[in-house]
Amino acid sequence: MYEEFYGLTANPFRLTPDSKFFYGSEGHRKAMSYLKYGLYQGEGFIVITGGVGTGKSTLVGQLFSELDGNDIVAAQIGNTQVDADDCIRLICNAFEIDVDTRDKGDLISAFEEFLIEQNQMGKRVLLVVDEAQNMPLRALEELRMLSNFNVGGQPLFQSFLLGQPQFLQTVAHKDLTQLQQRIMASYKLASMSEEETEEYIKHRLEMVGWQDYPSFSSDAFAAIFDKTKGVPRLINTLSNRIMLFAALEEATKIDAGMVATVIEDQQSEEVGGGGVETPEPVAASGGSGGGGSTGTGGGGSVKISGDRLAKIERAVTVIAKRLEKLEDRATEHDEAIHELIDLAMKAYGGTEEDEDVAQLRQA
Repeated sequence: MYEEFYGLTANPFRLTPDSKFFYGSEGHRKAMSYLKYGLYQGEGFIVITGGVGTGKSTLVGQLFSELDGNDIVAAQIGNTQVDADDCIRLICNAFEIDVDTRDKGDLISAFEEFLIEQNQMGKRVLLVVDEAQNMPLRALEELRMLSNFNVGGQPLFQSFLLGQPQFLQTVAHKDLTQLQQRIMASYKLASMSEEETEEYIKHRLEMVGWQDYPSFSSDAFAAIFDKTKGVPRLINTLSNRIMLFAALEEATKIDAGMVATVIEDQQSEEVGGGGVETPEPVAASGGSGGGGSTGTGGGGSVKISGDRLAKIERAVTVIAKRLEKLEDRATEHDEAIHELIDLAMKAYGGTEEDEDVAQLRQA
């Protein structure tokens, strides 16, 4: 909705990871450097961890967009809550290895054959495991064993492991000593700074044709950072709502006050928010009137707070204004059509009594 109002070519704050919107913050640049270092080494594991919504999936998308398909065959798996026996099957599916069997030995043989074929074509094989914190220890050990495949001492298979911070505790387990020894580098992806948050928002807007309409005040960016703490997914969610609210208000500038209003509305919608109050049920009277209850509705009532009611009234007013504008545009549209009909009548000598002209006016 707001994209059309502000002349944007697409939604700049979609939650679905899209490498086209990749913004290289200091943390993301460092993480990418570690991944590229791993590619240069061509062996072992690279571990990248970060909190929920910090941009790990977008980082992978950017990495894949930069890979040379003539040198590297890459695949990604994200469904990691599997046991060790299913791990190899998921990997084969990720690389589109056609195997009509569930036998683990046959799956491993097929994967090894695939690795050798790629090596003969001068290609290396890379697997990126997202949400690695969900992988059981046995599955991680299975992945480590697959990294043993080599030809003449040259490794054929490499893995990058991306997960939430608790994955580091998993990797440190005493039963994964051999995996620990294969880790080439590890990096923890942090949230963005306040300055990077502002640049991030502007970057995503500019990617869809934003030309400072609506404009953002500096305190608006500060308010967004204060609420989101620089987490990309939270920034996207909040910014999306801010843009929608601004469009409904037909605003040309977004300031801290507008951000605060959107945050307040967002908080009131969360579970446990104080927007709606439900009083205690009203006790039934003990008279002879059949057990009726006092109060309205006979079963208690729902009270809406004054603040919430004001928000509802404001939203209704905004919608009414939008409908009024749409009605005005429809009227202008009808008048323009009638003018065209009049011009056509003058050009071709038609009259009001002509059946075709009458039908056009009725339409």
